Amino acid sequence: MAKATKTQTSRVKTSRPSAIRLAADIGGTFTDVAAFDEKTSRLLLGKSLSTPRNLVDGISSGVNKAGAAYSAASIFLHGSTIAINTMLERSGAKTALITTEGFRDVYEIGRINRPDAYNLYFKKHEPLVRRSLRFEVRERLTAEGDVHIPLDEASVHAVCDQLEPLGIEAVAIMFLHSYRNPAHEVRVKAIVQERFPHAFVSASHELSQEYREFERVSTVVSNAFIGPRVSRYVAGIDEHLKKENFTGSFLLVQSTGGLYESVQAREQCIRMLESGPAAGVIGAQALCRAIGLDDAIAFDMGGTTAKAGVIYKKEALTTGAAMIGGYEQGLPVQIPMIDIFEVGTGGGSIAWLGEGNALHVGPVSSGAEPGPACYGRGGEEPTVTDANLVLGRLDPARFLGGEMSLDVDAARRAIDAKIGKPLGLGTVEAAAGILRIAATTMSLAVRTVTTERGLDAAAFPLIAYGGAGPLHASAIAREIGTAQVIIPRAPGHFCAFGMLFADLRYDYVRTWPGRLANVDFSQMETIYAELIADGGAALERAGSGDLKRKITRWADMRYVGQEHAVTIELSESLFKKQDRGGIKQAFDAEHQLRYGTCAPNEPAEIVSLRATVTGLMKKPAMERIAKGSATPPKAASLGARMVSFDNRKAAMKTPIYIREELKGGNKITGPALIEEHASTTVVFPGDKLTVDAFGNLIIDIGRN
Repeated sequence: MAKATKTQTSRVKTSRPSAIRLAADIGGTFTDVAAFDEKTSRLLLGKSLSTPRNLVDGISSGVNKAGAAYSAASIFLHGSTIAINTMLERSGAKTALITTEGFRDVYEIGRINRPDAYNLYFKKHEPLVRRSLRFEVRERLTAEGDVHIPLDEASVHAVCDQLEPLGIEAVAIMFLHSYRNPAHEVRVKAIVQERFPHAFVSASHELSQEYREFERVSTVVSNAFIGPRVSRYVAGIDEHLKKENFTGSFLLVQSTGGLYESVQAREQCIRMLESGPAAGVIGAQALCRAIGLDDAIAFDMGGTTAKAGVIYKKEALTTGAAMIGGYEQGLPVQIPMIDIFEVGTGGGSIAWLGEGNALHVGPVSSGAEPGPACYGRGGEEPTVTDANLVLGRLDPARFLGGEMSLDVDAARRAIDAKIGKPLGLGTVEAAAGILRIAATTMSLAVRTVTTERGLDAAAFPLIAYGGAGPLHASAIAREIGTAQVIIPRAPGHFCAFGMLFADLRYDYVRTWPGRLANVDFSQMETIYAELIADGGAALERAGSGDLKRKITRWADMRYVGQEHAVTIELSESLFKKQDRGGIKQAFDAEHQLRYGTCAPNEPAEIVSLRATVTGLMKKPAMERIAKGSATPPKAASLGARMVSFDNRKAAMKTPIYIREELKGGNKITGPALIEEHASTTVVFPGDKLTVDAFGNLIIDIGRN
């Protein structure tokens, strides 16, 4: 999106003096913790294996390893993949849907999309709620929000009578045009909560005030489906924090990269879908601003998945909706979020042979338990981590700074048994093949978030982080043709670190269609004022510090006759001047960027109005490191070992460096390995690495 508007200087009341900010990011394999002392600007980091049976244990272990304490923190920030995993795994609650009479099948009919027209085996999306659990009540609103058929409360109670013996855990409510007038949804929710006090009940107007009934019903059903699990999870962390004498604010990362209260997160769980990955993109955005980059690709590879987002003109690109599970068979969720594409390829992703002995990597992961074969925890399937170990790219004795040793023989046995022997390949060739497939798959994620926006992936530097990101960044850069890779400091903790740069953020939208040529700016301002007031009230409830506020206005626009809209920023100057021509030009430019074409002479219309209210929090400073010469100091050298970079060539003697000992200005020519506590950076032959003033590793990709 375009650059944000000027910061407005209203304030939020402070709740308590600031001290230490704790941030925890739970991934499928590892849990990362970052602690920032606002008074001393000291940053502490901790990493531990995730604990799927009780995720709080992994957080506590990470806090202890960071040398921090809950009781000393004023704010606890958290990002998690529990919401998206519950959706993708379809492991949510038994959910019922209550909707307007005659519309129970909207959720299943959907958009009648056939994206793969020649696929004889194409399947439509599969609803989270089967038809027998979708119920109708008698009511009807007009498109203007007027009552056409009054709510028949007797029919609501009749539905509740049917629900009672079914063991329903969650109820979603979506009535036609409730985004205009939520009165019927409000009343039905009250009745259902009274009849089922222990059920999770969600109404569509609480999540989306936009039109499009299919997207709205899919959003509210998704929220209800994941609600009980996510709500219990957030409540469990809240309870644990209180037991540990934490008395500060517990905030969670939304899919927008902003923060919201735990109380709100327990009700609007769907806003956490891209919680952890969004924090990484916010961290990449902060890094871009520190080193003077306008554009970059944010690439995060952990133990289970790889994710990509885009920084464009210094802002993280966002979207107003997403298809969860892919465009072909996914379910739409109509909430604002950072535009992130995710593939099931991580360090723990399992390599396997499919039909015709075709080699695949992921999406199934070995996770933290049992983990890759080399972890020695009972895993027998070959993974990406096993392949990196066999090729010499990981040191078995110094994994996680020596906290965990890796079993090379176990990795070799797994790769030989499941991949090498069936394909008639040696161990090295099989391992190299696994990494090649993984790199190709991950490059698709990068291309998806760039080319679909009309952006050239090859023109963007790649900021790579996550425990496995630096291992694969150079290979992915070669796949997409980009010339530069940036590895930030502490890449294995980068999503947790990114949370420290997040702000309190609340996004609101209201459908308000009208021709741009006839738009009433005073009426627009009235709607914006209401949305901004809602955001201000939300900030006051959060009460986390004496915060400046930033207000940004947006509009969804399209050409007259089009179906779908694009979102543009209504800058303060355009809005105050009521500059219809300037707004049209901004829309034309965004349409040109997104679709490669625009129509300056065609009339345009506004579909929805959006407002973002942000409470700006204090950010950690990007620390500079000591300056050195072009030659790395002797203390940085760890000797060398044989590493394979290409299965067609012999292994190469490769120098190894300790990242913490490198100085600003040091230069290294590949091949090389840069080791640190939670990650290893692979510098391919022909690559040239420079350490910048902030300790980032800037790798210029070789073209030989």
